[in-house]
Amino acid sequence: MSDVPGRFEGLQTVYLTLPHGNKSHKETTVTQVRAVNAGYIVKFSAFSTPEEAALFRGAWVRIPTGHDLPREPDTFYQFELIGLRVEDPDGQYMGQVEEIREYPQHHVLVVRNKEAEFLIPANRKTIKKVDLDNECLHVASKEWWDLSHAL
Repeated sequence: MSDVPGRFEGLQTVYLTLPHGNKSHKETTVTQVRAVNAGYIVKFSAFSTPEEAALFRGAWVRIPTGHDLPREPDTFYQFELIGLRVEDPDGQYMGQVEEIREYPQHHVLVVRNKEAEFLIPANRKTIKKVDLDNECLHVASKEWWDLSHAL
């Protein structure tokens, strides 16, 4: 996911990270990029057969964090939020950010644990702190969310 035109054509080394909290990732080199309709076909040096590539079907393509990405203060890229542990104001584990849905009003974090899935609006009222160093997202006061609405 990127809102930067030509982002994929300029990539060299990337990490492929499987979704749903799986910490498995693979570093690889981008060897070819081709625009197709509204997406891209990307060839990676790590795979030489379709069967090898199939193991990473649906993976996120992440750029190394060493890149100096432009950003406003207190803003985060989606790839930085996917996979973060989510804790309530008391420090209790709520789940993990597994995806981010974009709606016209705002983005919504999809947080899942073994028992439930719930949605947290991505705004300053619901998110108290994003701690990338400790891979944790802290939600604000319970007045802004309620687990009884979990799916």
